[in-house]
Amino acid sequence: MTLLRKVERTRPFRPRTTAPPRVGRFLSAGVVSARPQRLTKASPCSTACLAGTDVRGVVALLAQREKLGLSDEEACDRAWRLVVETNPFPATTGRICPHRCEEGCNRQQKDGAVSVGAIERFVGDWGLARGLKLPDCRQGTIYPEKIAIIGAGPAGLSCAYQLARRGYASTIFEGMPEPGGMFRYGIPPYRLPAWVVQGEVRRILDLGVELRTNTRIGRDVSLDELRRDFAGVFVAPGAGASRQSMPGVEGAGVYQGVDFLRDVARGQMPELGQNIVVVGGGNTAIDVARICARVVGRKAVITLLRRRNPSMGEELREAMEEGIRVELRGTISSVVRDEAGKMERIVAEYLDLEAKDSQGSSTLMPIPGSSFELAADAIIVALGQKPNVGSLLPGDARCLEADAGGKTRLTGVWRGGDAVTPTLAAVVINQGRQVALSIDAELRGKPPSEPAKMPELSPRRLKLDWYQPRERLERRLAPVAERLADLRTEVELDHSQAEILAEASRCLSCGNCFGCENCWMYCTPGCMQRLPDVAPGHYFSIKMWTCDGCRKCAEECPSGVLDMI
Repeated sequence: MTLLRKVERTRPFRPRTTAPPRVGRFLSAGVVSARPQRLTKASPCSTACLAGTDVRGVVALLAQREKLGLSDEEACDRAWRLVVETNPFPATTGRICPHRCEEGCNRQQKDGAVSVGAIERFVGDWGLARGLKLPDCRQGTIYPEKIAIIGAGPAGLSCAYQLARRGYASTIFEGMPEPGGMFRYGIPPYRLPAWVVQGEVRRILDLGVELRTNTRIGRDVSLDELRRDFAGVFVAPGAGASRQSMPGVEGAGVYQGVDFLRDVARGQMPELGQNIVVVGGGNTAIDVARICARVVGRKAVITLLRRRNPSMGEELREAMEEGIRVELRGTISSVVRDEAGKMERIVAEYLDLEAKDSQGSSTLMPIPGSSFELAADAIIVALGQKPNVGSLLPGDARCLEADAGGKTRLTGVWRGGDAVTPTLAAVVINQGRQVALSIDAELRGKPPSEPAKMPELSPRRLKLDWYQPRERLERRLAPVAERLADLRTEVELDHSQAEILAEASRCLSCGNCFGCENCWMYCTPGCMQRLPDVAPGHYFSIKMWTCDGCRKCAEECPSGVLDMI
């Protein structure tokens, strides 16, 4: 028998790391050739955000603050800075935005969507309370071109802010005494306090933006003059005109909803009497009715007739809690006045929302025999708003029609915000930013920037069972008696810092790594290596040369960020 002799090696043994030859998708030894790759995917919250905010990134800074080595204060500061990259009004939109981001939240399937609205409001208020300043680029490159902006509403202010960040000076021309547009004159203080609007507008003006109030285009200065004196003009006068009146509903005691809100904001409350009828199906009509409930008195009878939109949202429920009578699908058919012309009552009727005209198109038709009467001292018609651009041009206003990027037929003129079509505040904030990017691209002779596109995440890739059940942070409202006692009392109450941080931790971090360590724990060959410098989405690197393609890391990734490729 041959004796085995121990051989002393001069260098330590290392296993071969060169992979065997591949055959199609498989190795010659039968092992799958695919390897894990971290591929960040679009999250439904960020995709749905009307303001274009990186919602997932904002929440991640709060939820992952300990893993990132941040104190609570540092995390909140950084979250605020990330929000204002795209939206300089987080305290405002945190209160008034419908937060479509929550509708697609994948946590909805488990125990309720993450309360992004509450988080945004907290972050916005945090910035105001801490006196945080918007990014100021005046120490960097300053371009000689100056931009004129018509309208100090959310679109115009957003555009001025984004231009200032890119080195452009701008002058805003505003017809009203104060800036803010519908934030200031169209949303009652019980929803949006004046101090919030003032604080967020002031931060933008502090960047060097010039503001000229009580200046109307067409009266004090013409559009042609602005085109001559400025390198670019952004037309964003808002939608301060009522969309339509109602046939047969005219005369003394009849008010338009937009005008009513503007008068109340300026401290000019009209005489309404004790029986008030409000007509409309949108938020403006609800706001008008709820203002009346606060300023007219407890004995007032306020009836809201909703011609369309019979759905029951949160604000409509709150209005009913405050004693407002709601008649769904109701409208006014006639007004009854005495010999002196004073309003006495109205005749109303219900509408068939499924009715079709002779062409087969939807139309509003009264239901026979459905009429009823209501005592009425005043009627407030709130059937929507329309852009007020008639005074801008003495001729054909069609030259102000804009393309998708806001560029009009007039050289050097852009248009956006409610001047295109009345819509939500978050939408016009985003439009103002997009116009600023378009102006910068044209003046600098570069192609417009395109947002980075990420692959979609299938909800099936998420492992919802991995996440612990957590109760959603719900809205808290002030008692009805308290909120009716003062028009300035906010209906929705804020949440504590501890509550907001706990809510942020409910985020699933859809499509992005959040450092759960599942891949590291399940990887037998030790492919996952912790990074010394971490950031949201970046906690591990992958050592491909040690991977055998077992797929375990991708299978156990709860957020679906790992793909086998």
